[in-house]
Amino acid sequence: MAIHHASSGELIDVRPLKDNLKTTISNALFKSNHLEVSRMVLLAGKEVPPHQMAGEMTIQCLEGSIELMVAGMTRSMRAGDLVCLAGCETYALRAVEDSSLLVTMLLHVA
Repeated sequence: MAIHHASSGELIDVRPLKDNLKTTISNALFKSNHLEVSRMVLLAGKEVPPHQMAGEMTIQCLEGSIELMVAGMTRSMRAGDLVCLAGCETYALRAVEDSSLLVTMLLHVA
């Protein structure tokens, strides 16, 4: 089954998942040649190991609480927090609580 990606002008619901958080998987919401927007779901204790994206990106905590490790520092993020990362910046994530994040990635660097 093909994964649905929103098309230009289509509304995308990124409200908190609340009771559905534990049963929702991470998925791409929109993808074009240059941009990808995904909802990432991390349950408490789960981690995204250190890695990097070639392009710039943002991570917005929609619900829950995570730790972001970047530039030798650990920052706590909670619902409503947004961080911007430069291209090729190494980062890692760890969910303190069940959490969902909105991740926007620039796919191709000019």
